[in-house]
Amino acid sequence: MARYWQRRAYLIRGAIADFRDPVSLPMLQRLAARDDVQARVVMQDGARWHLEHGPFQHRFWKNLPAKRWTLLVQGLNLVVPGADTLLQRFAFIPYARLDDVMVSYATAGGGVGPHVDSYDVFLLQGMGLRRWRISTQPDRALDPHAPLKILRSFRPRQAWQLARGDMLYLPPHVAHEGVAIEPCTTYSIGFRAPDYAELCAELFADRFADRKLGSAYTDRGLRPTKHPGALPGRMIDGFADALRRRRFSRKTLGDVVGMVSTTPKAHVMFDRPPSPVSMRRFAAAAQAQGIQLDVRSLMLYFDATIYINGERIAPPARHQPKLRQLADDRALTARSVPAGMAGQLYEWYCAGWLHIAHHAT
Repeated sequence: MARYWQRRAYLIRGAIADFRDPVSLPMLQRLAARDDVQARVVMQDGARWHLEHGPFQHRFWKNLPAKRWTLLVQGLNLVVPGADTLLQRFAFIPYARLDDVMVSYATAGGGVGPHVDSYDVFLLQGMGLRRWRISTQPDRALDPHAPLKILRSFRPRQAWQLARGDMLYLPPHVAHEGVAIEPCTTYSIGFRAPDYAELCAELFADRFADRKLGSAYTDRGLRPTKHPGALPGRMIDGFADALRRRRFSRKTLGDVVGMVSTTPKAHVMFDRPPSPVSMRRFAAAAQAQGIQLDVRSLMLYFDATIYINGERIAPPARHQPKLRQLADDRALTARSVPAGMAGQLYEWYCAGWLHIAHHAT
């Protein structure tokens, strides 16, 4: 974190030496057929690029060539428990910064072209081999004829071949290109940062959104955390600085960032329990078995306020430590559940936001 985070690329050989893919190609194809999963297929034919958006029916795969195509499935952690487990391994970064896991399945020669991302990313290699090339070139001009944001000119300076368990970290704005040497999978652990102008446009009057607030939040020098559920104070301070005038209290700005940071993406839907138990049975089961957040739930805290899925609550002081623990660990063990919060927790259970531990999905 001190040496590389948001500074320079970092290749980690054997980062997860025993890594096994949480999905297979048939599983990915089934996921890509669902309406609630974001999937794309990128194909290259000589110098021409083609992009198709899902859902994809079974017959689609039969018409693809043998080589030079890539299937991308976004938000894999929302639908595959093993991918959510993978995402939690990166909880040394605050959850307010963690975004999702995207998987790329590529046939030989497949890739999405040289491009630049505006966010941090860890690229973890699954099955097969992939070659990565990177550049810090200042030229960011895009190919006007490509359906994706592909660089018109790419001048690589470094190159590596990644095998299973190897991982490449890239800070924002590093040009890179990955090409499959053989059929392979790559898992992209992506991050997000609040755009201060967007926050103002979302929750404040238009007159505040018109200000020139500068670039998005950065956290160079960030240190590893043992409390990933805590909303970083420097994120709130950066927002305050961007507003130029300390017109709003830090608490108000915390509410803005907390609610926006925990609002699920538009396509995310929660599964309510088909036959919910009564609140009395829920409370007894929660005390005996524990609870855990749904993989789609986003929960943070700041000072005495808890934010979950775009909502905020101000629990009594005696319950705050356990709710913070739930945000950090995404679960509470048996008898750790605060009995006095049974009503609130039951509402979240009925909404599909959390589950009794043995019912977790």
